Amino acid sequence: MGVTDRLRRQHEWIRGWAWASIVANIGIVVTGGVVRLTGSGLGCPTWPRCTEESFTPHGAYDVNSIIEFGNRLLTYVLVAVAIGTFVAAWQSGRRDLRTIAFVMGLGIPAQAVIGGITVLTDLNPWVVSFHLLCSMAIICVSMLFLQRVDRPAPAEAPRGPLVVLGWATFASAWAVLYVGTIVTGSGPHAGDADAKRNGLDPLQWSQVHADLVFLLLGLTIGLLLAAMAMRQPAETIRAVWVLLAVELAQGLIGFVQYFTDLPVVLVGFHMLGAALVAATVAWALIQVREPAR
Repeated sequence: MGVTDRLRRQHEWIRGWAWASIVANIGIVVTGGVVRLTGSGLGCPTWPRCTEESFTPHGAYDVNSIIEFGNRLLTYVLVAVAIGTFVAAWQSGRRDLRTIAFVMGLGIPAQAVIGGITVLTDLNPWVVSFHLLCSMAIICVSMLFLQRVDRPAPAEAPRGPLVVLGWATFASAWAVLYVGTIVTGSGPHAGDADAKRNGLDPLQWSQVHADLVFLLLGLTIGLLLAAMAMRQPAETIRAVWVLLAVELAQGLIGFVQYFTDLPVVLVGFHMLGAALVAATVAWALIQVREPAR
């Protein structure tokens, strides 16, 4: 096997781990949603043990315990993916990939600790919110890692109105995600029948959330039109198109779930959509800042 073949296989290997990180962290968002939507948030009522006597729900098996314990076990999948990603990055010899992989890896124990605090505070909605947003941040960093696998960072940071618009779109997406967690913390599906809510008005905050969604859509459309007018590369324009499509689908699910009294299936898809928004808005920003030339 020649040098070129080895480099190509190494590139494909690292890229595979990058995608594994993205998929695994989106998956943990979805399974975390299943825990909350099935009222299994305290299926394991303590941490790090599942019960006071055991790390597993031994002798106390019920559906909620199994769902919560299963979600905890997925942490080991994330750990395996994080280790595999870091090893692949280390073998590449590239400092930038090693640094990003290390940051991604640190997110896993941080999430475990936050998850433990979530249980120990009886599903405090503000802690639950932070738990979700931490996963979203790891997803964004994973998207950056994927970009770096294909292209190192440019020598000079790009500037200009298009980049500013890209950052504004990214910031508005995160505002939507954060306010979405506030809405969730004020409504049903607390993760446990006895879990406290944040005490805010769900109708009022749903309106704020909807207003921010319209702002995000407007900025994304503006970003798309500006990218096309400035003759950006096809990959950049495609990234913004995908972001817009995800936003429209997510907005549709959000409105339907609101007017149908929040059925758990739609809420679950909405959580998947939130993770996809985080991934695609990060990818769009990266492509705007570092277009392929």
